[in-house]
Amino acid sequence: MKFEVIIFGSDANAYYLARCFHEAYNRKARVIGAHSMSFVNHSKIVSSVFDLALWSPRHFAEWVNNYVIEIDAEKIVCISSNETYARLLVTNRDKLDSRIVFNYVEPALLDTLIMKDKFYDTYKNSGFLPKTCVYRFDGEPEFDFGFPVVVKPADVISYGKISFEGKKKIYKAEDGAELTEILNLLKNSSYDDSVIIQEYIPGDDSALYDGVIYCNSRGKAELFAFAQIGLQEHEASMIGNAACLINGFSTMGYDEKIPLQFKDFMESIDFRGFAELDIKYDSRDGKYKIMEINARQGRSSYYVAAAGYNLVEYLVDDLVYGKEKDFVLVKDELLLTYVPKGIIKKYVVNEDFKRKAMELYREKKVYNPIIYKKDMPLKRILFLARKQLRYYNAFKNSSWKY
Repeated sequence: MKFEVIIFGSDANAYYLARCFHEAYNRKARVIGAHSMSFVNHSKIVSSVFDLALWSPRHFAEWVNNYVIEIDAEKIVCISSNETYARLLVTNRDKLDSRIVFNYVEPALLDTLIMKDKFYDTYKNSGFLPKTCVYRFDGEPEFDFGFPVVVKPADVISYGKISFEGKKKIYKAEDGAELTEILNLLKNSSYDDSVIIQEYIPGDDSALYDGVIYCNSRGKAELFAFAQIGLQEHEASMIGNAACLINGFSTMGYDEKIPLQFKDFMESIDFRGFAELDIKYDSRDGKYKIMEINARQGRSSYYVAAAGYNLVEYLVDDLVYGKEKDFVLVKDELLLTYVPKGIIKKYVVNEDFKRKAMELYREKKVYNPIIYKKDMPLKRILFLARKQLRYYNAFKNSSWKY
């Protein structure tokens, strides 16, 4: 069957999806979005179009339908690199060209994952969530856990569209005075939704884990990957994103029961498509807790493809060819990193993780999602070199403390 793939977005996530498409089918990927970002600029494997109308719920369906008119394909697989486009796709499902297919849950379920206040309210009895308070700027926040606490916006879509001085992806308050300062910062910005106040789970970056699941269009899980993070990004706008991780490995011993319980949970809520689970190990009670679930593949989910399970191919096999795959727990050990080796050596606190990372370097089992040997025009090489060098300043000047 003749098919085409359209990737929505222009970030690192979008680039490695284009890479997956090229690796699987040796074809250029169509990338569309509201804004152009450097990750997809100067790429030989991307054909891109950008228009601000794609941010608009009113114009989205019309724009997409006009774009696909001349595409000669029986099926057009759409993949979003962020929550905004995923939600626009599902809320416009009935208005889009009949050839367009995608694997995202319906809006009601999607909102329980995208909207963090709904997420914690819906799944608070699952046994997987840390203690959390939803604060709506009505009086003083009340919660039954102590400091430090983590503060983050409940509506990541609207928060992602605004800018203000002091903006961070995640905030950490060591005491009540610092919490008040953060809440006032958010209240006085153009952000007008609720915020999440959450108990801070102690531990360095290696207490963080990343889970990636694919549930097919019938709701059956086909893969789950579980990786330990060694470092998270340290820039204010990037805190919470993995900078390096190792799949199929844990310094506490890889226990298959841990990822399988999360796989069962995702199937129990009737999830569809890719999801990334942000997980942290709580040494106080020995439990792995879900900090949030992204209802799409994450920025670092390329490690699944590096292990031999191409994300785009999974979607095409499911949505175009109707193939159903047996479930696999992806346990191949490999290091995925956005940062240079020198950053890992200097800033990873967990020595066991660092030793394993260096071992994987020696074994040449190291992957950077945005460095693709088949896509190296000169301008892209220069962009990648500058980006690698900038990491040294970013980590040196970081104010984030775990």
